[in-house]
Amino acid sequence: MLVVTLEKTKEWLRVESNGEDALIESFIMAAEEIVQGVLRFPFTDLETVPEEIKQAIWYTVSQLYELRESFDITVLLTTLKHLLFEHRKDAW
Repeated sequence: MLVVTLEKTKEWLRVESNGEDALIESFIMAAEEIVQGVLRFPFTDLETVPEEIKQAIWYTVSQLYELRESFDITVLLTTLKHLLFEHRKDAW
């Protein structure tokens, strides 16, 4: 089950058509895995997902979507660590 919906993600990306839904869903799944890795715990450990974590997922999806040709994982991970520092565990 995805933490963020396709519909909300498309709003974030300002995508109105349905032509790239499968691609965007795959980016959501990848983004959620990346964010969980940065947090160092699975979303199932949370009763409710804080808004900052959802924002981090949407930010990650936007990077994957908009920078497909020149995506830089190092820059993304650094940004996510700063965005999620309050929730991030020291280790798995």
